[in-house]
Amino acid sequence: MTQIVDITESAVFHIKEMMKNNEEENSYLRVSIKGGGCSGLTYGMGFDTEKQEDDFELNEFGLNIIVSKADADILNGTVIDYKQSLMGGGFTIDNPNATASCGCGTSFRTATKAGTPGNC
Repeated sequence: MTQIVDITESAVFHIKEMMKNNEEENSYLRVSIKGGGCSGLTYGMGFDTEKQEDDFELNEFGLNIIVSKADADILNGTVIDYKQSLMGGGFTIDNPNATASCGCGTSFRTATKAGTPGNC
């Protein structure tokens, strides 16, 4: 397995700004998968101060990222970007392993893992 998750320079810029604003500059960005959402699985991104023994550690544009080994197969090849438009901006996630997704943009399922559908 190679890079697992690619994060664009634009996304890293916004994440680092959020880290600075929340006094989390020394934290990792944890990218994860959780059960739930309308399609069965949801993406998670948050700040974490501790790397676990079963985490992969990545670095994109100076941002330290951690992904658990349990989530790595589902996230492998995923690209996280930040898009800005006249209506606002936000993170986008393009996961080649997702076979279906919901209109909310954070809920999905894969061919091998569907999770338990819930509410968006």
